Amino acid sequence: MSKSTYRAAVVRTPSGPDSIAIIDVPLTEPGPGQVRVAVAAAPVNPTDLGVVGGFFHTMGLINQPHHTGLGWDFAGTVDAVGPGVDLAPGTRVAGVVVGFDRDFGTFAERLIVDAADIAVVPDELDLDAASTVPLSGLSAAQIVEMLGDAPAEGDRLLVTGAAGAIGANVVALALSRNWKVTGLARAADEAFVRGLGADFAAEAAPGWDAVVDTSSQQERGLTPVRDGGTFVGVRPNIVPEVERGITVHTLMVRNDREGLGRLLARAAAGHLPTRVHAAMPLSEAAEAYKATAKGGLRGRYVLKP
Repeated sequence: MSKSTYRAAVVRTPSGPDSIAIIDVPLTEPGPGQVRVAVAAAPVNPTDLGVVGGFFHTMGLINQPHHTGLGWDFAGTVDAVGPGVDLAPGTRVAGVVVGFDRDFGTFAERLIVDAADIAVVPDELDLDAASTVPLSGLSAAQIVEMLGDAPAEGDRLLVTGAAGAIGANVVALALSRNWKVTGLARAADEAFVRGLGADFAAEAAPGWDAVVDTSSQQERGLTPVRDGGTFVGVRPNIVPEVERGITVHTLMVRNDREGLGRLLARAAAGHLPTRVHAAMPLSEAAEAYKATAKGGLRGRYVLKP
């Protein structure tokens, strides 16, 4: 990177991982309330696949005439601050850029964000691991907030995709809200799910007091939920029609600086799973996307500028 530009990964005409381009972007200064971060790590999330493939463009959620920025969450080091910011350059931070319709994302050497949207990374947590916390962790925390505490002792929660990033975080956080949690996952993931403190299931039998479905298609719908129970899905475009008195929630993740700080502290203490499958250079973003698209990962590919 020269002193006047930085590299960023974008997609112009979305047609899959091979449509990712690495471009040079003019370096700018942060404005009031903003910081500029030297990105150290940014994970590839399943949502990113929908951006490079054009799914969110066809939904009307992205309307960028020139290019769309890629990447949601990140960890790095503050290298410049705007007026009114109390973070010092050199501070290690993490955060998430929410929303789809944007020029640049976190797959970049530099990133300007609102200071109110980032949290300080504890010294005990390395930046690669910290980068996997913001999107999955905030998603899980906000799902668990929708559920609330278990209404009665022994109320049963089924978490589908419990070995995935969001699902594993839901399991960890829901256990602290007095739910009796069972994780639904492949047989090969049983040891991991039980290691989180949950029971394990390989099939989704009916009758659960609450179900959190983190799968990409939510193909089971409300079938596993008992009459009058609660369902939470992660796909706002796939909302089951309400039936049998079931309460239906859909996740729309939002920034929460204080909440992210608590999640990073939990991760640093070993109470929240952070899994990095492999680190790859930003220049190999397309290969990381292709590997993520194959599915079955138990951890994120992390891009490093």
